[in-house]
Amino acid sequence: MIPKTEHMSLVIVGHVDHGKSTVLGRLLVDTGSLPEGKLEQIRANCERNSKPFEYAFLIDALKDEQSQGITIDSARVFFRTKKRNYTLIDAPGHIEFLKNMVTGASRAEAAFLVIDAEEGVRENSRRHGYMLSMLGIRQTAIIVNKMDLVDFNKTVYEQIVTEYKEFLSRIGVTPICFLPASARTGEGIAGFNGSMPWHEGPSVLEVLDSFEKEVEPTSKSFRMPVQDVYKFTRYGDSRRIVAGTVLTGSVEVGDELIFFPSGKKGRIKTIESFNTASLREIQAGYAAGFTLDEQIYVTRGELAVKADEPMPKVTTRLRVNLFWLGKEPFRKKKEYILKLGATRVPVHIEEITRAINASDLHSDTERDGVKRHEVADCILKSSRAVAFDASQESALTGRFVIVDNYEICGGGIVREGLEDKQTWVRDKVFLRDYKWERSAISLEMRTEKYNQKPTLIIITGQKNSGKKPVAKALERKLFSDGKIVYFLGIGNVLYGIDADIKDTGNYREEHIRRLSEAANLLLNAGVIVVATAIELTSDDLEIIKTVVEPEKIEVVWVGEYVTTDIPNDLVIPDPRNTEEAVDLLKNLLQERGIIFRPW
Repeated sequence: MIPKTEHMSLVIVGHVDHGKSTVLGRLLVDTGSLPEGKLEQIRANCERNSKPFEYAFLIDALKDEQSQGITIDSARVFFRTKKRNYTLIDAPGHIEFLKNMVTGASRAEAAFLVIDAEEGVRENSRRHGYMLSMLGIRQTAIIVNKMDLVDFNKTVYEQIVTEYKEFLSRIGVTPICFLPASARTGEGIAGFNGSMPWHEGPSVLEVLDSFEKEVEPTSKSFRMPVQDVYKFTRYGDSRRIVAGTVLTGSVEVGDELIFFPSGKKGRIKTIESFNTASLREIQAGYAAGFTLDEQIYVTRGELAVKADEPMPKVTTRLRVNLFWLGKEPFRKKKEYILKLGATRVPVHIEEITRAINASDLHSDTERDGVKRHEVADCILKSSRAVAFDASQESALTGRFVIVDNYEICGGGIVREGLEDKQTWVRDKVFLRDYKWERSAISLEMRTEKYNQKPTLIIITGQKNSGKKPVAKALERKLFSDGKIVYFLGIGNVLYGIDADIKDTGNYREEHIRRLSEAANLLLNAGVIVVATAIELTSDDLEIIKTVVEPEKIEVVWVGEYVTTDIPNDLVIPDPRNTEEAVDLLKNLLQERGIIFRPW
């Protein structure tokens, strides 16, 4: 027997005016899900205004009355059958669908796609079909609506079925079934009244209840994107709560978590819940807050995973299937924002493998951009590593949207993570962090004691540009101010830690990695580290950021001409005036809160 609490989320899509709202309204009526008297009220309103009643009016009317507690909003309709409860996600346009998709409001397990029997298959019908396929929604039923407008003609219906089935076969989609219906007359929705004796298949409601439930998210591996970290300080409360919503799986007090992409780990000390007693366990679908047995530095966008479960992918290169909706094409060499889980990261196109017109399926491989309403196979390059699952492994952590100028312009699924230049470093850092023996004195205690934030200040520039004098002058100034600071010269690493690789040819990447590890040890001791390097590149900086937390790095360019692609936090054009250069550096550290500004 199916539990009364069983619930399923579905999405309904279709071309404008093909009758989605009418189907929704009819479902509400036929399942008895409307508030008492609502149907009569809408009918009376229509009569007073001398216009014919339409079931689509129910949706518009109920949307206007959300404040009265009616269970409907602009994107979702709630109703129930004898079998289970449903949330039907209305997708009036691609943008709304994508927003629902990425926020998790839509966890569609199945879909209805509506086609007007009189108008036939339209471009949007094909686009929607492609999009459902791309998003990995396995159960799709096609409703050929408005059969009353074609006199319930079997031939018209079969022509649409043949045409659309041929299109779906080209994109590898096999629908559950096709359904002739007239939402206006009710024919084929909850049952049949004899207008289509030639149809022996099920009604919309019967198909609805035949959709199979997917595996419960609670039975999957634990995944929780970190939304924020809250720190409490009043009245001796020193809790640091890592907060988010559990997408899949479950955890309990004592479980060890690893946070990706940082690789930091911690064991759950308590599960916090607002205005209730602490919980022992929490599972998918619930907002959660954890305290850990150690104070570790994790930030919004990281993905919390149980240490004994499958790990997510971590990389800066993602092979994706993408649907573009922006008015302007999705172009190479332009920076966008990738939103994946709680991650927000700049991204650009590395390669467009193939662009496809989702309507006629014409494909093109020689492209510099993706046009509106096109689907594309792309490789995206993010500015820093992100954690995710391939969509076929977990749809909830494998979907994304692309933002351009604060608007969602595209979205899709991650097919796989590709190796990037930092993969070899990242693997070493994961192992390092996993094996790291923590001191009895936490970094937070050192920060408070020393009254400074441990930071790696990288001073770079052309050869003989004056980097080293500025770095040493800064070290002296901070030391005289009572700060714990250390100048990490290149020679310190080159002829010490690097002694075994110094003469092995191209060792620059390994040298950068070891320099970063040396700095990381000092940072862990609470020290402000001042290091110099000649003309660092973005690739060099990515290695450093893989080893050292990016939030602990400040990059300063010394010299009038910036000759690399590295993004700088500060440029000192004339380092000859050392005192002035140090003032600029000290001001930067105070602005970033690394050292205290007393005024």
